Amino acid sequence: MLAASGSLRPAVAEGFRCGYVAVVGRPNVGKSTLINHIIGEKVSITSKKPQTTRNRVLGVVTKPMAQFVFVDTPGFQTKVKTQLTRRMNRSVRSTLAEVDAVVFVIEALGWRPGDLEVLSLLPRDAKNVILAVNKTDLSKNRDALLPLMAESMSRYPFTAIVPVSAEKNRQLDDLLAEIEKLLPESVPYFDPDLFTDKSPRFLAAETIREKAFRLLGDELPYGIAVTIDKWAETDEEATIIATLIVERESHKPIVIGEGGAKLREISRLARADIAEMLGKRVYLEVWVRVRRGWSDDVKALKTLGYD
Repeated sequence: MLAASGSLRPAVAEGFRCGYVAVVGRPNVGKSTLINHIIGEKVSITSKKPQTTRNRVLGVVTKPMAQFVFVDTPGFQTKVKTQLTRRMNRSVRSTLAEVDAVVFVIEALGWRPGDLEVLSLLPRDAKNVILAVNKTDLSKNRDALLPLMAESMSRYPFTAIVPVSAEKNRQLDDLLAEIEKLLPESVPYFDPDLFTDKSPRFLAAETIREKAFRLLGDELPYGIAVTIDKWAETDEEATIIATLIVERESHKPIVIGEGGAKLREISRLARADIAEMLGKRVYLEVWVRVRRGWSDDVKALKTLGYD
């Protein structure tokens, strides 16, 4: 099992359940948005570009009779073959073998080839897989989901199927109720006030990367990473110096933008989110550096935290 941390509650109600839950699906299907809305805090970054999520992120939500420890996995990659994507795919596979429940996410518009590729990773005899049909707000007719649900059961013996809209917070409690049935009886693994196991430094770096992904759109390939080079914090303020790492010299002016406008906007948006997260003033400097071929370099990946 994944290692647990945090303090245990000294006494819990009889029948209390706790366990790890993997959220899996093809890239850009809404996994991170689903976890963020269930938890009520931003623990995983989102954008319209695939490969946004690279690390398994624990998001914790504690209810009166259960604690859910969510693992946000990267979307399984088949098109781009680098050391980075191989590690991401390995992360998906290993997570499936370690958790108590699996939430498989597809869109309400129907099955796609990428969904089937991820589905093929699941053991056919698993009894702990729930299908979440996401983005139901895009479907005008709710009855239109019935054929999709029937088709889904013919593809895999899901324990339950729950239509949801992560963006609109629809039927997320129903999804949690189905997940709770699969969790073992246990004391909570984490303090009930905790919502993630990730450090503020990690979340800050991810916030900067998110803003870069969103603002750069399709201008820049996926070879972008963020490091935190300095972190000085007092009760009133935090000073952070970060570096956006790109793979080619030609990428650097794209990130910086004309007259530095793009980089300033990335920094401005990231600073606002980090300040809200920390609850204090934030001074943020973001630089751009070229590290050729980092996404296909084993040593570079380890240095950047992609073990």
